Amino acid sequence: MFWWRTAALLAGLALLSLLLQPFFGWVATLAALVAGLLAILGYHLRNLERLGRWLADPTPEGVPESWGAWEIAYGRLYRLVRSQHKSQRMLSAALDRFVAAGEAMPEGVVVLDANDRIEWCNPRSMQHLGLDRKKDLGQHIAYLVRLPAFQQYLTAQDYGQPVILRNLTGSETTLSVQLVPFDSTRKLLLSRDITQLERVQTVHRDFVANVSHELRTPLTVVGGFIETLIDIPEMDPATRASQLNLMHEQTRRMQRLVDDLLTLSRLENGVELREDKIDPEQMVKLLASEAQGLSQGRHTVCVEVAGEGGLRGNYDELHSAFGNLVSNAVRYTPEGGEIRILWRVEDGQGVFAVRDTGIGVDAQHIPRLTERFYRVDRGRSRSTGGTGLGLAIVKHIVQRHQARLEVKSEPGSGSCFCIRFPANRMLDAREMSAAK
Repeated sequence: MFWWRTAALLAGLALLSLLLQPFFGWVATLAALVAGLLAILGYHLRNLERLGRWLADPTPEGVPESWGAWEIAYGRLYRLVRSQHKSQRMLSAALDRFVAAGEAMPEGVVVLDANDRIEWCNPRSMQHLGLDRKKDLGQHIAYLVRLPAFQQYLTAQDYGQPVILRNLTGSETTLSVQLVPFDSTRKLLLSRDITQLERVQTVHRDFVANVSHELRTPLTVVGGFIETLIDIPEMDPATRASQLNLMHEQTRRMQRLVDDLLTLSRLENGVELREDKIDPEQMVKLLASEAQGLSQGRHTVCVEVAGEGGLRGNYDELHSAFGNLVSNAVRYTPEGGEIRILWRVEDGQGVFAVRDTGIGVDAQHIPRLTERFYRVDRGRSRSTGGTGLGLAIVKHIVQRHQARLEVKSEPGSGSCFCIRFPANRMLDAREMSAAK
């Protein structure tokens, strides 16, 4: 179609010249034919010039308009350029989505070229590796991540497993870093913060070690006494009774440990919370009675209750949590000291607190008191008969009731353990009357 229009134009011009020849002669006819050919040539040259100017800025909107053969050519160019621009927009949108996804990834992503120079990095990698996207593009990654373990990993070029990097940016962060080749020249450097995972693994290892240690001592004692009883059947009755009492004490200690482990496991597994309507005043009086029984008259136990209404929660769990705080106060308060058990309502919130005049705790230990088996003084804790799990149980019960545990303590000045319940856990006097 393109060439047919030009051929038809030339054929029409030739036919017109032949028709004019009898009237004007050959000279005039040839002159007219040459003029027509020059006009056609000028028309093509003009369109070629317009095409050249358009090619300097080839946009669909700027495609020239013409007629004849050039109309067809320009129409095809318009459709072609419009299709290309559509493809470019789609590719650009896909690239933008890829970059946005990379920017939002919780893992660090760095694109490296064939020479391990940085081409692109996302914000998380800047946080993990201490990179600066404005300054470090084009820099060799080995100049910026200088830990020997990473240098060896980069040199070995064995990317099947990640390398673990610790304290890279001066913090206590632990990173898992892996290189992933994704074409013939480029690689992805992926970094992931595994600090929390390592802490969980450490807690698990410590938990197993602590349980083993806590059980080994009483088992050794019980086993030793049993061997003695077997080897000496005619033992003195008083000695036999003493050893049996010690065996019973150690057995009870193991039983308490197992009971606390089962309680902690149940709480951590998220057993559905049973809701009861609790009278805090009655519970505080019960706790005071239990504290007096545990103290055996060695301490002064006081009760303070202010505020009406009740508390919504699991009675058994809250009794266990409150009881743990009270028993700790008894254990760690010297003879003659005072233990104060309080319940009050402040700004619509319920507050349970246990204050003592005991030995207190250094501030550095307070954040870790609720860790399983964490002991400020291991020897002292064992002598008081604790399992090391009481405050861990308290923490889980408090969290299950949307409450928070606050601890204030000073060595030699005593401690205050306070549990604050949110307003949605509180019951007014009318609701408590209906419950009764």
